[in-house]
Amino acid sequence: MNHKHDSTRSRISLAGLFCLILIACSAGAAPAINFDHFSTGFPLDGAHRSVDCESCHTRGVFKGTPTQCTGCHTRGTLVGATNKSSRHILSSNFCEACHTTTTWSATLRVDHNEVRGSCASCHNGMIATGKTPGHIITNASCDTCHTTGTWTNTHFDHSNVTGSCFSCHNGSTATGKGPRHITSSNNCDACHTVRGWRPVTRVDHAEVRGTCTSCHNGSTATGKNARHIITTAQCDLCHTTIVWTPTHFDHSGVSGSCATCHNGSNATGKGSRHITTNNSCESCHTVRGWSPVSRVDHTAVIGTCASCHNGSTATGKNARHIATTAQCDLCHTTTAWTPAHFDHSGVSGSCATCHNGSTATGKSARHITTGNNCEACHTTRAWSPVTRVDHTAVMGSCASCHNGSTATGKDARHINSSNNCDACHTTNNWTSAVVDHSAVIGTCSSCHNGSTATGKSATHLSTSAQCDTCHSTLAWTPARFDHSGVTGSCSSCHNGSTATGKGPTHIATTAQCDTCHSTTAWRPARFDHSGVSGSCSSCHNGTTATGKNATHIATTAQCDSCHTTTAWKPAHFSHAGVTGSCSTCHNGSSATGKGSGHFITTRECNVCHTTTRWTPISFRHSSGNYPGDHGVSLTCRSCHTSNADVVPWPSPGYAPYCAACHASDYRSGVSEHKGLANDKDCGRCHRITSRRFGD
Repeated sequence: MNHKHDSTRSRISLAGLFCLILIACSAGAAPAINFDHFSTGFPLDGAHRSVDCESCHTRGVFKGTPTQCTGCHTRGTLVGATNKSSRHILSSNFCEACHTTTTWSATLRVDHNEVRGSCASCHNGMIATGKTPGHIITNASCDTCHTTGTWTNTHFDHSNVTGSCFSCHNGSTATGKGPRHITSSNNCDACHTVRGWRPVTRVDHAEVRGTCTSCHNGSTATGKNARHIITTAQCDLCHTTIVWTPTHFDHSGVSGSCATCHNGSNATGKGSRHITTNNSCESCHTVRGWSPVSRVDHTAVIGTCASCHNGSTATGKNARHIATTAQCDLCHTTTAWTPAHFDHSGVSGSCATCHNGSTATGKSARHITTGNNCEACHTTRAWSPVTRVDHTAVMGSCASCHNGSTATGKDARHINSSNNCDACHTTNNWTSAVVDHSAVIGTCSSCHNGSTATGKSATHLSTSAQCDTCHSTLAWTPARFDHSGVTGSCSSCHNGSTATGKGPTHIATTAQCDTCHSTTAWRPARFDHSGVSGSCSSCHNGTTATGKNATHIATTAQCDSCHTTTAWKPAHFSHAGVTGSCSTCHNGSSATGKGSGHFITTRECNVCHTTTRWTPISFRHSSGNYPGDHGVSLTCRSCHTSNADVVPWPSPGYAPYCAACHASDYRSGVSEHKGLANDKDCGRCHRITSRRFGD
């Protein structure tokens, strides 16, 4: 058996070799075949167009020849095409990412996504462009600053830079100091940051070269302002590099008087508000500061006392000073304000202007409280005896005099009151008094007790409150009623006789008024249902209280069947007391109705649904066989294909018998069958619980 198969294979091999020889001979004799390589899905272009077919289709095999570059241009392949040299950069084998089919060299682009290794493995100045001689000194990888798109527009990261700022920022390698830069050292980071040249974080004056004015000239940096003293000295003579003020000015080297400099030109002079004086600044000021002045040398002051002592330039007459137009030095000296040598001849105004106990002798401790018009009772010749007592000049209460010692006071029968006699009495006589309740001390009932003054009448409501709780001192009525002092229940007054009671439309309740109402107003009421007697509808009838609105479902149940006394909504609905059919409410307006995909029927909801929930439905046909105990589990849509009550019978002529649906299942060749018109009721013979008609 084996020798037979070997000889068969040998014959087939020889036949195949013979065919190849014939093909080779015919190829040498016949012209070249114009084969459309595009039809293979691999069009030949570039250098591939001039390659012999057998260079790629080795051993006469055409099918399965690689179409990717790596299938041929890789060591170890059958094709043996040119592969990557030892000098090729580290990359993936996706040749077409950089090369074309025209030539290996002169690559149009380098797809860095296919390159393996660091930037410097190529960009080393040999394989690809590396750092130029003018590149900044850094050991960072190229992609720290550059992108694969272009060398320029770099995002520079200073963190890996070695060397000083100036090693790059020298005007050649990178931006250096411009022609307007101040004269300074080359330590850029003394003032600048790597985030940006401007704004500078600070100016380190230790790095600045030259004088202060080489920068602080009003152009390069802040210079002397318009109010600066005239000087050619350098800034650091008075100022520091930290802040302009305060300055440390040294007067020790100054020669001449103060006014030589402080003349308003060379240095600050006297301001417009300065008092009129000669120019001897040092008479009052020190070199430490203009103010406060060390002293005032009046010998250097020019003008009258009042030209300075006017209350603005210098201390003037205070509020307690006697009224006078005389100059200060008429009584005072330049040494001190007190003691003064007083001359009455120049005094204007009343006695009390001076005789106030401070400026001059005033009223003693035993003096009655009066105004300061001494001359109303006294004369300029002597304090006593007084010429008369003018009550219009008396200050304070009447009792300051009418205390039973100084003058007649209240007798033992006087009501308990304050000591303000004039609250009720006049200076003409004690009687015919008009009672001012504001001066009365004690409670209302201490007088209004029915004996001293009018008290509560027999019809007055029961209360322990004082009169002024409800009444005013102007009149008994109208009264401003305060319930806080009332004793007893609300209904003891609000009974319709003593005070307003429940109206005829008031809800039936035995609760006290304050169960719902407040003492501020009848309405709005804070209703408490706990004290209400009767059913909900006895009040919530649309008249006494809010009743069922027009859209409310029809029901005879009481409100509390669904609602609570806290709020109408949400309601806990009970169908037990509802009258009418389901659709009366479940019509899509009063309550949820049938959705757009609902079974088309005129039956009421409760035929299929329950009052507990919509699903699952529970429907049973009136006939047990529709679908009833059919052998096959049927859904509603198995028969009701139009989603409606009416069944679209496949054979309506046999409805409602089995044949209306199963006419197509009827086999007329069976001996037992006598025609479909007679056998339309299949159930007479077949078991409807079976899954097959043959059973």
